Amino acid sequence: MSGLSAARPHPGGPPATVLIVDDAADARSLYGEYLEFCGFRVISAIDLPQGASMAQLHIPDIILMNLALPLMNGWEAIRQLRANPRTRDIPVVAVSAHTGGDEPARAREAGADVCLTKPCVPSQVARAISALLTWHRLRIAQ
Repeated sequence: MSGLSAARPHPGGPPATVLIVDDAADARSLYGEYLEFCGFRVISAIDLPQGASMAQLHIPDIILMNLALPLMNGWEAIRQLRANPRTRDIPVVAVSAHTGGDEPARAREAGADVCLTKPCVPSQVARAISALLTWHRLRIAQ
C-alpha cells in the first residue's frame, strides 16, 4: 500500500501524525481508523479552536480539516495556521461537502494544499495525504 511509505517516513522511525479536525464523530472515526490501518498515528479534534490548539501542541505532519465546522470557518482557521510560525508549514488537506462554486479555489487561497469534496472514501483521503506528505518532504529536502 502506497500510504505505508508516507506513514513511516524513516525505516524504524515513528509514524507520521495526522490531525483530523471534524465535528462529525463518524467521519473522525472512519478516516482515523483507516489512516491508522495505513500506519499513520492519528489525533483528532472536534472543532477548529481545539484543532488549532492541538496543531500548536503536537505539530502534526499533516492536517485533515473539514471546512464547515461550528465556531470558526475552515478558511479562517487555515489562515491562522499559516500566520503562526509554529504551524505555517504543516500541510493541510481541506474537505468540503460543497461541490459547486469556488470552494476548492477558496480553500487553496486560504492556504490549503489540497481540497477534497465529500463524500470521499477513506482510501482517497489516504492517497491524498500520502501524496502531499511525499511532495512536502521532497520540497523540504531541496
